Amino acid sequence: MSETLTIWGFSTSWMELVSFLLSVITVALTIRQIHWGWLFSIVSSGLYAAVFFDAKLYGDMGLQFVFILVSMWGWWQWWRGIDGETPLYVARLTWQHKITSVFFWLLSFVALVWFLKTFTDTDVPYADGFLTAGSLLGQFLLSRKKLENWIVWIIVDILYVGLYVVKNLQLTALLYAVFVVMAVMGLRSWSKACQK
Repeated sequence: MSETLTIWGFSTSWMELVSFLLSVITVALTIRQIHWGWLFSIVSSGLYAAVFFDAKLYGDMGLQFVFILVSMWGWWQWWRGIDGETPLYVARLTWQHKITSVFFWLLSFVALVWFLKTFTDTDVPYADGFLTAGSLLGQFLLSRKKLENWIVWIIVDILYVGLYVVKNLQLTALLYAVFVVMAVMGLRSWSKACQK
């Protein structure tokens, strides 16, 4: 599945193409708060791990394995609720949780940059670390149905477009441009559904 093909003028692989399609399905289902999106997330993350390994984006590769674990947890949260009985509703973060989230993003960024510079041969440790840390935060907030997850994803997805262009993952860059639009749609949809 790693042979090169050209689609819409983009050079890609079958694995990247399938990952692309599954990722779009994932986000479309997530916007509609359909818990089956987590299944597509698990499969697309597994495939993207291989794509990112080939591109030497080790932070993003490792992130896919975390996404798989968080997706299993998120699926449970969405399907069964926090305590296994109470449904999970869209809600906003408190100011304290917003500050904690920013602190988590920055602390994770510093730790990931150190790890990537120390243990890998990546040529983009700062971009990879910053976006990986932001993606971890976005995925956690998404699994808890926090409205602000979409704001995190908008920021992260815009920056990922540039990174993937630099790394010659043109189809994935296009995917993240689509994700920006979908994240704006998600923010609007979830704002209407927000409980508090």
